[in-house]
Amino acid sequence: MLRYTLMRLGIFAGCLVIVWGAVYSGIFPRGFGDSNLLWVLLLSLVLSAPISWVVLRKERERASVRIVHKVDRMKANLEANRSQEDLADDTSRTQDGAAASS
Repeated sequence: MLRYTLMRLGIFAGCLVIVWGAVYSGIFPRGFGDSNLLWVLLLSLVLSAPISWVVLRKERERASVRIVHKVDRMKANLEANRSQEDLADDTSRTQDGAAASS
């Protein structure tokens, strides 16, 4: 997931540089008053989102598979712990029942 995040930030940074250059060269309009920085950031975000969606699809799928695998493994561990607790509880009750009937 870290790799995906870094790649996404890289795409955003690339878009930021391109948009910044396009705004200051006059290709894209400037923001009003002091809002130029916000305009450049917002435009970069809007441009980088679909690019990331298409370009990073395989990386996103790989990260998803890893997360699903980890969640399944955690569920299996929780179920194993739960069954061990049930077994210990059943054993304890059986021993208490045998001791009480003696």
